[in-house]
Amino acid sequence: MQNELFSQEGRLNHYSRIEAELVVVGGGLAGVCCAISAARAGVTVCLIQDRPVLGGNASSEVRLWTLGATSHMGNNNRWSREGGIIDEILLENLYRNKEGNTLILDTILYEKVIAETNITLLLNTAVYGSNKSSATRIESVSAFCSQSSTQYKIYGKWFCDASGDGILAFQSGASFRMGAESTREFDEKLALHEENQELLGHSIYFYSKDAGKPVTFVPPAFASIDKMSLDRLKRIKRDDVGPRLWWLEYGGNLNTIEESEQIKHELWKVVYGIWDYIKNSGKFENVENLTLEWVGTIPGKRESRRFNGHYMLTQQDVVEQATFWDAVSYGGWSIDHHPGDGIYSDKPPCRQYHSKGVYQIPLRCFVSKDIDNLFFAGRIISASHIAFGSTRVMATCAHGGHAVGSAVAMCLEKQLSSNQLLEPENVSELQQRLNRLGHFIPGVETRQSANLASSASISVSSEFELDQLPASSNWRALDISAAQLLPLQAGEKYTFTVPIRVHRATSLTCEVRVSSKSQNYTPDVTLETQTFLLEPGEQTVTISMAEPLTTSQYGFVCLLNNPDVDVALSSIRLSGVVSVFNGENRAVSNTGRQVVPDDLGVDEFEFWIPERRPGGENLALLVQPAIRDFSAANLTSAYTRPYLTSNAWVAELSDTAPSVCLTWSQPQTVQRICLHFDTDFDHALESSLWGHHESRIPFCVQHWQIFDEADRLIWECENQYLSIQHIELSEPCHTRQLRIQLRQSSSDIPVSLFGVEVG
Repeated sequence: MQNELFSQEGRLNHYSRIEAELVVVGGGLAGVCCAISAARAGVTVCLIQDRPVLGGNASSEVRLWTLGATSHMGNNNRWSREGGIIDEILLENLYRNKEGNTLILDTILYEKVIAETNITLLLNTAVYGSNKSSATRIESVSAFCSQSSTQYKIYGKWFCDASGDGILAFQSGASFRMGAESTREFDEKLALHEENQELLGHSIYFYSKDAGKPVTFVPPAFASIDKMSLDRLKRIKRDDVGPRLWWLEYGGNLNTIEESEQIKHELWKVVYGIWDYIKNSGKFENVENLTLEWVGTIPGKRESRRFNGHYMLTQQDVVEQATFWDAVSYGGWSIDHHPGDGIYSDKPPCRQYHSKGVYQIPLRCFVSKDIDNLFFAGRIISASHIAFGSTRVMATCAHGGHAVGSAVAMCLEKQLSSNQLLEPENVSELQQRLNRLGHFIPGVETRQSANLASSASISVSSEFELDQLPASSNWRALDISAAQLLPLQAGEKYTFTVPIRVHRATSLTCEVRVSSKSQNYTPDVTLETQTFLLEPGEQTVTISMAEPLTTSQYGFVCLLNNPDVDVALSSIRLSGVVSVFNGENRAVSNTGRQVVPDDLGVDEFEFWIPERRPGGENLALLVQPAIRDFSAANLTSAYTRPYLTSNAWVAELSDTAPSVCLTWSQPQTVQRICLHFDTDFDHALESSLWGHHESRIPFCVQHWQIFDEADRLIWECENQYLSIQHIELSEPCHTRQLRIQLRQSSSDIPVSLFGVEVG
């Protein structure tokens, strides 16, 4: 029993001192990925989150789906899903939670963090003070946990601010911006003529459900939609809940930090007013049984401060896909801005302009130019207001957070200052470390010099040669243009034959296209055009290239829209091969073509996008000569996903015992093996609400084994669903040979691997 007497001096809260090598402030996806990546590299980490759960805007408190470069599969960024730790999290979420329940995502994030013994996690703990040992160096942070009445002082060697509002960077004195630059400052044509304070606002979501019986709703007195425009009222649909109502936004013309609570109260008025409108206006059918299940208690915040790094990303970097020597991350979401008045604006809810492909983000954007031991992660990185419209989305933020965690680990290991880290040789080493973790940096090749597999003689049981995608019994009407996206090889003149079904006499135009930038998937260069006069009936069309390709890159075999023609489909699915369509995805402002009304410094182009499984079958076709881009040589190629080429070894579909054998002339000491699998980096793994057809990606080999030269089993996995498998052997294996035996899990999908690393 505790029985304390009156204290004239008062009392102090419980005090706790924590020391860590890295202190991460903010437990959203950026902070989580930063903390995990550093911890796995041996760094002691303290992760501080001011909320009861991890995940930030992706958590059950806000419930926004996680997206990045894939953009709901509504842009031309093929195979662009972010790799590394965020990929691991989203694939785990798919496996356990394909329906997209954010409560389950909460548990996955929590499990991932507490599994790392190097991480000390503080939930419900708010940082309120930054303590410096000098003008340019942070020594510790002060924090308070309201749930345990505990006062913390957390000391660190390095700090990462992933807090969203930049509380640590702000209090430490780092320079920042808040608002929008003028077009003059960076020559950004999407910017306004004069700088201003307009920001993107907050959103609060709600969920409803069918109660199975009539439910009344008496609105609270504060509920109101009186100030909403007629256009916004027309957008309300009975079944739109959660992030589909992202446009319930407010506060961009206020201070989104200091007035955040006022913004929340205004959004509560609107949310309950909208529910009253749905239930009681008489303008919606079949709403009698609907009840309000959940309303967010904190808003999802989009924008506040942006801090100055050694480089500031701009519109031109995004649109022109600028190349940076210190690239450690990338983005691909559109430049996406919203009117400051949000729901009370007469302007459209958003203005989105896409780039033709993904763009690099340099390390300098994550490193404070003012504070020697401070990194940024998440939406506060060094970017202009315009570029921020793309970099702000969660998967992009998380990918950058992973890079920061690895950067800190390298600084500690090699005793580097932040300025030394930015020296080219150190950046290059960091890039290689990230790539070996499956992080993927577009345009940055993985060097194979340290990979024992690159010095081995590699033999495989078979190699797929794409000479045909045989027709199934399914057909697809060409009500929109369709194309087969294929990895074509330099020096070849291809001929493509496609089965079609014609309903009445007509003509059909077919084209072969490529992208003007070989790494892109925007078919803006036409190599060949042929128009065929057709009579009714089943037949084929053949289009031949007159000139050989000069560059190995992806090409499009296009059949332009004609509703009188059907194209045959194939049930065969193949790593690095996908069908695309000149269709719409209005969720990301894609109406088939990006039209730019003025000179805004962005491109006009067509969108050619895939369909989600179970749709999206390939087009049936014959190819001459066969495409030989699926060989064993890809197992030690520079990339572990489709990029420029397929980069995949693919076995023949008929191969019943697919295997890879690595043989060395002398015995090797093997301690580490890493395998890279195909988890379809083209598939957007939205973390919540959206829902997915499958719980695992069908291209990913589920069951595999590794044997040494004496045919002893040294490793087996029966349930692979992640992109990368790192194997650390308990005892070194001395062998001249490793055999990887893989089991085919689908009769329509051949076995594939993107990479093998041995060390």
